[in-house]
Amino acid sequence: MDLVLLCVFLPLVTVAWGQYGDYNYQHYDYGGNDGWVNVYRQGFNFQCPHGQVIVAVRSTFSKKEGSDRLWNYACMPTPQSLGEPTECWWEEINRAGMQWYQTCSNNGLVAGFQSQYFPSVLDREWQFYCCRYSRRCPYSCSMTTEQPGHYGEDMDMIMYTYDHYIRGATTTFSAVDRDRQWKFIICRMTDFDCQFQNL
Repeated sequence: MDLVLLCVFLPLVTVAWGQYGDYNYQHYDYGGNDGWVNVYRQGFNFQCPHGQVIVAVRSTFSKKEGSDRLWNYACMPTPQSLGEPTECWWEEINRAGMQWYQTCSNNGLVAGFQSQYFPSVLDREWQFYCCRYSRRCPYSCSMTTEQPGHYGEDMDMIMYTYDHYIRGATTTFSAVDRDRQWKFIICRMTDFDCQFQNL
């Protein structure tokens, strides 16, 4: 009798484990050690490998290090339905000490970041590295909650849905805390070519 029950329930447990085993948390490999792409008070340039986009952003804040942050990013290949990137470029610079809003032009997706620290402002300027995929268009866009939740906290923003992509961000800068909160702009992309050049 026990053998019969084992033969009936083992396949069910195996299927359920396969479907829901990683449901609660998807781990992204940020690289070796702590994997930070910068050191405090220094500029950096991070680009995903060709055909990949940013899917996770991690950061930690230090008041004693010039109110600066260490940054790290994780990339993931885009699905074959998007095809290969047809062009990539750096967007305009978003100045330090200011609030800003920017999406990738030409329906691009964020595939990298470039930043320079300014000690006179205790803040960074930012640029997005964007890639366009054929003539795909964004739709069903939304913003994440503030990242981090409060100024001075660590940030760990992960894209849990495979078919959603980062297209840009809006940020606020606190002159008191000398830190920045981000809301990432997340969109889905059409599975077909569309004729709009910038949405």
